Amino acid sequence: MNWRKRIFWRALSFLIFLNTVQAQVLTPGKPEEVGMSSERLARLDEVVQEAITQGETPGAVVLVARKGKIVYRNALGYRSLVPAQEPMTVDTIFDIASLTKVIATAPSILILVEEGKVSLTDQVSTYLPGFAANGKGSITLLQLLTHYSGLRPDLDLDEPWEGYETAIEKAFQEQLILPPGEEFVYSDINYIVLAELVRQVSGKPLHEFSWERIFSPLGMIKTRFLPPPEFRNLIAPTDFRDGQMLRGVVHDPTTARMGGSTGHAGLFSTVDETAIYAQMILNQGLYNGVRILSPLSIIKMTTPQSPIGATNWRGIGFDIRTPFSGPRGDLFSVGSFGHTGFTGTSLWIDPSHQVFVILFTNRVHPDGMGSVISLRKKVASVVAASIMDVPLVRE
Repeated sequence: MNWRKRIFWRALSFLIFLNTVQAQVLTPGKPEEVGMSSERLARLDEVVQEAITQGETPGAVVLVARKGKIVYRNALGYRSLVPAQEPMTVDTIFDIASLTKVIATAPSILILVEEGKVSLTDQVSTYLPGFAANGKGSITLLQLLTHYSGLRPDLDLDEPWEGYETAIEKAFQEQLILPPGEEFVYSDINYIVLAELVRQVSGKPLHEFSWERIFSPLGMIKTRFLPPPEFRNLIAPTDFRDGQMLRGVVHDPTTARMGGSTGHAGLFSTVDETAIYAQMILNQGLYNGVRILSPLSIIKMTTPQSPIGATNWRGIGFDIRTPFSGPRGDLFSVGSFGHTGFTGTSLWIDPSHQVFVILFTNRVHPDGMGSVISLRKKVASVVAASIMDVPLVRE
């Protein structure tokens, strides 16, 4: 079966799933209650501990849920090594880096779409006229959301600059490196511009809009941009900047120059609160009686919205099949989706099997040298191999 047919059937199965799913609220459960093997799932401890022993990350928190039941939730290793050792705990707050794109920015844009304030096929310059400079007038919201805009990966950090408004002006003056819609290029600039669009259309900066419309309604009280000082002791430190260990201060250098809150990075969260968001996605946009998005918006987020014929597939925010899809592992279906964060975080959701995996690490602590690329794949494969009630089907 070729890739196009495969994704069609995966998308169709997700549509069928969305029509039958219950609006589940997460509760603790035993793996066997939801068709998983406790013995196989327990292998996660060994896999994560090996990565810690090898210096790939100082510690990790992993949460696995299926059919509304949290079947695995564990913290291993250390939250901090420098200046003092602190054990990792399940309630640790992480700088989730680019998961900001899919947990804050993309759903905020879709909320505006649902309210009739913007359209995905609109040109960005309709709302941000200055963005049209240097031949960018034809770029659409959808092309920004799926990373098919033709913009380069990030703003230039070689020259000194500071401030949110300065960054927006720099983004507006960017020149294309490819024609819009031609090729997938993962770009933080795309989501910097999308956050500014949220601000201009809604009248509120992204950190306020996402708190009022997503995080607060869902009870995600520790999911914040610019976390308050009282959260500091629970936050996993990242790396040094200007001789100071970053803790509760965003790691991403572009976001730091912009004041700590942007569309591509800056969000902090825990595995428990990210799990609420993931279950909301599986529940067609509904969690605990609170509707964040409509079922059709969830489909837009989680099925390919890339240009026809594209070989790299992105939904609205979510990664489906690109070079960044490592957290799918070797066994989850191509119709699954998720995202990663540079600091060592990842979320992957397989709607076909009603399961999601959250792996949060601060792999950049204390010197920026850790890597969890391999660990993400191994964790996903162990979780997938723990699912026992899958009928035999051909890929």
